[in-house]
Amino acid sequence: MRRSSTDETPYRRSPSLDSKPGSPPLRYSGEYEYRSSPFSFGFRTTPGPQAAKGRYTSEQGRKYVVFYLDLSFIFLLELRRCRMAEGCMRALRYGMVFFNLLFWLGGCGILGVGVWLSVTQGNFATLSSSLPSLSAANLLIAVGTIIMVIGCLGCVGAVKESRPLLLSFFILLLLIFLLEILSIILFFAYQDQIDQYAQSDLKKGLQLFGTEGNVGLTNAWSIVQTDFRCCGVTNHTDWFEVYNTTRVPDSCCLEYSDNCGLENPGTWWTAPCYERVKSWLQENLVVLWIFALCTALTQILGLVFSMTMFCQAVKVETFYA
Repeated sequence: MRRSSTDETPYRRSPSLDSKPGSPPLRYSGEYEYRSSPFSFGFRTTPGPQAAKGRYTSEQGRKYVVFYLDLSFIFLLELRRCRMAEGCMRALRYGMVFFNLLFWLGGCGILGVGVWLSVTQGNFATLSSSLPSLSAANLLIAVGTIIMVIGCLGCVGAVKESRPLLLSFFILLLLIFLLEILSIILFFAYQDQIDQYAQSDLKKGLQLFGTEGNVGLTNAWSIVQTDFRCCGVTNHTDWFEVYNTTRVPDSCCLEYSDNCGLENPGTWWTAPCYERVKSWLQENLVVLWIFALCTALTQILGLVFSMTMFCQAVKVETFYA
């Protein structure tokens, strides 16, 4: 039969020394609770709920609790910040590796095109007599080589987190960026002098047209005059000084044919090539500025990313030193 809750249980605990006279004995409530006493032989005693409550409600206990909570909160914040920083650095490293790999591949492509033009084509030689090495092929080879070296330094430095490689990448990219800015400033500051020098140098290059060993220059002038429908540097009469007679190359003719440059001047192009090329550049000035801004932005991002990774590598090495 089920015993009612009002029935007394025969199991009673003996009163401890801390109990006051006349206090009712403790009943068994389903859990053993031992009070601390001098007579608890070999038993593990735990404080009662009142003692535990008093431990945390006292002045010193509250200080310990607040300190523990503050310390836990700071630890969680630092852990979260470290995880966020680690994620940002990982994304930064992968992004830098990806972009520098693209730069390196682009440099390889530009270098390959330059070598191909240098070996098989003479159509893209320089128009200048004072700078015979300043041809399209040589420019492509130089630009491709520089891009390949910088891209390789940035890619390997980002993968290995190497401080020397990252610093070398930063210095080379910074030098190129400063040279570009200096070139733009000098170009706008001395634009008139540059125009005069360029026209004078191009006229000197006309004297080499059709001569032996200058096939590239001859082909370059023929292509320019045919594509831009122009003749001479400043006028078609510039060719009269070259041939010492009233004659122009056949590429100046409205309709190409053999020895058409000896015919009526009414069948020649009369527009100056220098002004035609200059007008073409001005018409595409927006595209050129967009390309320049994209290039500058890419270089600035490369500088920021490389220096950020370099500083992080320095901090990690200093911390574990």
